[in-house]
Amino acid sequence: MLCIVFLPITFLIVGSSKLCPHQCSCYDASELVDCRSRGFTHIPHSIPHGTWLLDLSGNKLSELRSTSFTGIWALRVLLLSQSNMQVVHSKALSSLTFLEKLDLAYNELRVLPPDFCQGLTTLKDLKLSHNALERLESHSLEDLESLERLDLSHNHIQVIEVGAFRGLTMLRHLNLAWNQLTVLQGGLLTMQQSLGVLFLNHNNISKIETEALAPLQTLSILNLEANQLRSLKFKMFLNLQTPSTHLQMSENPWTCDCELHRVFTKILHVRHLHVDDYMNITCHSPLLVAGASLGLMHSQLCIAETATVLIITGTVIVTVVGALVMAERKRKKQKMNLEKQGNDPISFITRFSFLAIVFRLQNE
Repeated sequence: MLCIVFLPITFLIVGSSKLCPHQCSCYDASELVDCRSRGFTHIPHSIPHGTWLLDLSGNKLSELRSTSFTGIWALRVLLLSQSNMQVVHSKALSSLTFLEKLDLAYNELRVLPPDFCQGLTTLKDLKLSHNALERLESHSLEDLESLERLDLSHNHIQVIEVGAFRGLTMLRHLNLAWNQLTVLQGGLLTMQQSLGVLFLNHNNISKIETEALAPLQTLSILNLEANQLRSLKFKMFLNLQTPSTHLQMSENPWTCDCELHRVFTKILHVRHLHVDDYMNITCHSPLLVAGASLGLMHSQLCIAETATVLIITGTVIVTVVGALVMAERKRKKQKMNLEKQGNDPISFITRFSFLAIVFRLQNE
C-alpha cells in the first residue's frame, strides 16, 4: 500500500524537476521561471512550454536569435534587463504572440531590426531604457497596436523618423527623456490621441513645431525640462486642446524678453494649462537678468523694453529736430548773404555794366 502511495509522488517530483531548466528556480507548476544572474550565455532550451513569466535578467546573453523562444507560446512577461544584450536578430520575438511585458533595459542595443515587433500585437509594456539606440526607424515599432507604455529614456536617440509611432494608437505613457533630440517635429505624434504622459526632459530640443502637440487630446503631463529652449510660440500651446495639462519647463536657457513674458502670461491665463515649475524658470539672457527668476521679474521685462524703446525713440527725435534746426539756420544764413549781396554798391555797378554791354551788343 505504501508503494502505491509513494510511486505517484516520486513521479511527480521527478517530472517537475525535468520541466525546470538547470540552475533556474520554478514556481506555480513551472509557470514562473526564475533564471536571474545565472551566467547564461544563451536562452536555456528546457523552458516549459506553459511558462507565463520568464526572468533572464542579469545574464550574459549578448544576442537574441530567431529561434531563442520557439515553443514558449504562453509567455506573458519576459525580463531581459542587464543581460549584455547587443543584438536582437530578425524575428527573434515573433513567436511570442501573447507577450504583454518585455524588459530590455540596461543593455547595449544600438539598433532595432525592422521587424523587431513582428507578432507582438498584445504587448502593453516595453522597456528599452539605458541602451545605446541612436535612431528609431519608421517600421521598428509599427505592429505594437496594444502598447500602452514605452520607455526609451537614457539612450542616444538623435532622430525619430516620422511614422515611427504610427501604429501605437493605444500609447498612454511615452518616455524619451535623456536622449539627444533637437527638434519635436509635427506629424511625429499624429496617432497618439490617448497619450497622457510625455517625458522629453534632458534632451537638446531647441525647437517645437507649431503642430507637434496638436493631436494629443488627453495629455496630462508634458516635461520639457533641461533642453535648449530659448523662446516659445503661444500657438503651439493653443493647439493643445486637453482637459488639463501640467507643464515642466525649467532648466532651459530662456531669453527673457517682453515676447517671452507675453507667451507665459497667456499660458498662465489658459484654464487647462498649468506651469508647475514657473517660479523655477530662470533667465539665461540678456546678461543683465541672467540667473533671475522669470516668475519674480516677468512684469519688469516689458517695462524695461518699453523704456529702451522710449530712449531710442527720444534719441531719434532729438537728432531729427537738431538736424532740422541746423538746416533752418543754414537756410536763413544763405538768405541773408543773398540780401547782403543785393545791397552791395559794387555788386550794383557790376550788374549795371553787364546790362549796358548786353544792350550795346543788341543795337549793333
